[in-house]
Amino acid sequence: MVDPDEDLVSRVGQGDPAAIQAMVARKLPRMLALAQRMLNDPSEAEDVAQETMLKAWRQAPRWTPGKARFDTWLHRVALNLCYDRLRRRREVLTDTMPDRADPGPSPDQGLQTAELGARVDAALAALPERQREAIVLCHYQELGNIEAAALMDISVEALESLLSRGRRALRASLAETARNEGVLK
Repeated sequence: MVDPDEDLVSRVGQGDPAAIQAMVARKLPRMLALAQRMLNDPSEAEDVAQETMLKAWRQAPRWTPGKARFDTWLHRVALNLCYDRLRRRREVLTDTMPDRADPGPSPDQGLQTAELGARVDAALAALPERQREAIVLCHYQELGNIEAAALMDISVEALESLLSRGRRALRASLAETARNEGVLK
């Protein structure tokens, strides 16, 4: 198994500041995107992404090449941290959703895109965790089915089943939202 990050992880393990900076530049945006999709909370996603990078930095001196790809391990760490936070959320119920800053460039630009993105995010957040995880890994993190299945510790067939059910549920949820908005207008 060829790991494109093997040299970088080795250099990080040796304390090379340039390698640490390169790892953060290469991996942090993907970990942040994964956490945002899984948690639907920018603040918590930033915390998870930072904690993931810290664990990578601490693990680098002990990393054994060949057991797994570093990127696969890093995704698993981020997913585990997301699941820890999702479990804590279930324990603390609130009546209101947290305020979210509009990530768009300005209020008048991309309004329809932002609205559609919010609908997709809400529909994604409503999916069962395993379906959401499969969709996030394959569609947003752009992992192949084999790698995503390995990360989730399931067969490729089980992953494809989760993807199929997740996509079907997303389509139904988005269609329902569109129907409701059409009635309200």
